[in-house]
Amino acid sequence: MIQGLLDFLAPSDASPAPLVARASPPAPPTQGRAVEDESRRADLVFERSARAERYRLTLRKDGVAVAVIPARGTEREARAFVEQHRAWLERARARQRARPRAATVWTVGTHVLWRGELSEIRRASEGERPAVCLAADVFRVARLDGDLRATLEAHFLRRAKIELTARTWELAAETAMEVREVMVRNQRTRWGSCTVGGVISLNWRLIQAPESVRDYVIYHELMHLKEMNHSDRFWRRVEEVCPPWREAEAWLKRNGAMLGL
Repeated sequence: MIQGLLDFLAPSDASPAPLVARASPPAPPTQGRAVEDESRRADLVFERSARAERYRLTLRKDGVAVAVIPARGTEREARAFVEQHRAWLERARARQRARPRAATVWTVGTHVLWRGELSEIRRASEGERPAVCLAADVFRVARLDGDLRATLEAHFLRRAKIELTARTWELAAETAMEVREVMVRNQRTRWGSCTVGGVISLNWRLIQAPESVRDYVIYHELMHLKEMNHSDRFWRRVEEVCPPWREAEAWLKRNGAMLGL
């Protein structure tokens, strides 16, 4: 727990590689400072963390591998750790490249995720004002040509603030959790977060996910009001209120890139 705040991070494109034991040589405690790779490879960066106790290797959604150096670690050991897990890293990158990505420009005919389904942006029936359809939902637009993404995402955000907020209060009542406030925001790296004070924040892009996935993220944050960690006991509480949580998390991992995370 960091300053009473726990974040439910957007799933990375691959799980972290296995950790190794804490290193013994001391190193300057300059948390978050990147260590420049002498070969200047753009696909690998080193970061030193004063809080980390072990070496860690993760893959960012842009394909850059991040090797975290613990407080008492060295860059030399970090490089050896990366080489030790090079095969894992290559497999993770291959999985990342194989996953579908969202279209950058949205026009009539583009397929986007909407309520868990890949739906085509279609012209709505003729009316006084131009509009497009995604499945059964109709959205007003200023014009039918050009990039519709900003307009549609603004519609998604408005709906998310209504639907996700209402659903959070509903599930909070169901689980007898005391929530002080619900916020729906434009989070770029998290699906949700929860503070010890009872404030739950959700990523508006969850409106594009299936209802079961949205509920999982909400349950996840609600259970943090009981367990402000990701211990085995926390996951048992999640299991009690949301038995299919593994399927929901797998969906987020498969489709996160389609939602821009």
